Amino acid sequence: MIVLIPILFLLFFLGIPIAYSLGFISIVGVYLTDPEMLMNIPRRIYRGIDNFSLVAVPLFILAGELMSKGGISSRLIRFAQTLVGHLPAGLAMVVVVASMFFSAVSGTAIAAAAAIGGMMIPAMKKEGYDPRFSSTLVATSGTIGPIIPPSITLVLFGVMTSTSIGALFVAGVVPGILMGVGLMIYCYYVGIKYNYKGREKRAGFKELMVGLKDAVLALLMPIIIVGGILSGVFTPTESGVIAVVYALLIGMFVYKELKVKDLVQVFLSSAKTTAVIVFLIGNAALFTWFLSFHRIPDQLASLIGPFAENKFLLLLFINVILLIAGTFIDTISALTIFTPLFLPLVEAAHIDLIHFGIILAVNLTIGMVTPPLGVCLFVTAAIAKIRVPEMFTFLIPQILILLAVLIVITYLPQLTLFLPDLLSSFSN
Repeated sequence: MIVLIPILFLLFFLGIPIAYSLGFISIVGVYLTDPEMLMNIPRRIYRGIDNFSLVAVPLFILAGELMSKGGISSRLIRFAQTLVGHLPAGLAMVVVVASMFFSAVSGTAIAAAAAIGGMMIPAMKKEGYDPRFSSTLVATSGTIGPIIPPSITLVLFGVMTSTSIGALFVAGVVPGILMGVGLMIYCYYVGIKYNYKGREKRAGFKELMVGLKDAVLALLMPIIIVGGILSGVFTPTESGVIAVVYALLIGMFVYKELKVKDLVQVFLSSAKTTAVIVFLIGNAALFTWFLSFHRIPDQLASLIGPFAENKFLLLLFINVILLIAGTFIDTISALTIFTPLFLPLVEAAHIDLIHFGIILAVNLTIGMVTPPLGVCLFVTAAIAKIRVPEMFTFLIPQILILLAVLIVITYLPQLTLFLPDLLSSFSN
């Protein structure tokens, strides 16, 4: 039955939607095994989505939409300007820092790229920045979104593998910061090379405090969510409710930029995104059952031979496969496909699941800026009014930086695990 896996990827290349491809391959596999087992398929799909923790997904999607519409991005950008705007390539530095802040609010790469790009790309163009550099930087900075908590990608991974979502959230902090710092170093280099100057005067203490005052309520949200989960005050699912209520109150009654008329579009957009994800998860659950029933991960392990037996080689193999897959499969789809495939191999090699979850997330978010899929590239290219191929000159060095961070967190697991371990020791 392992022969069906290449057929699955052939369907992807033919443009068949991921969810339909997973369902089709699973149904064909079940039919070829025992036609009477087809009666189990609806039950398996239902079991895949009948998980209370999954309620967190639409809630975080809704919270992200509310925060995006509620005037958060402009305040985060202003605060970032007071922090790093005086450095070489100051506006570029602002893009990275603001994206890191916005990541802690939205949890998605596309939302970060669209919100930050919509304001910063025109501003950078006005200041003489090369639009190819501006658009690629906004796109690559957006990839930090699914890494710094809260993260929809990490919620789904936690549900699929029964891993602590709170621990995954905390584990994403250091890798997210490393990605941001790496991109800021590149911005500094570009600023010196092309003479992109920052603001003339460094922000004083009073200006810093004003900027912090405007942004603090937005920045408190991830602290409340992660802190509440780790302290046991509420579950990851309940934290989604907290995030939605918090986003509504801040957007409507504090910043007063979220109007009642906006809510219809926000709810509709969130519902559409949720429906796609839930349908995909249901078919992924069927696919997982099909894989387990036919012991396909074991067959895969025997095929890759020494890669499965050596932790170093296994991680290298996983990274290469995920980086290739990320070029043509979106993040959520790739997560649902490769998690059940690789999970038995990872467990057999005694790789920490929290560590594996972060490796998976970073890999797949890099895919959001690698052609031909590269959805973040298309978003920022549209804003900058340039073609994606024009972006490659500045894109390649930035992708290399993200790959360097991936290698570091892959082979230095304590960078990812020391915060969860530290908090675990305090709780004990």
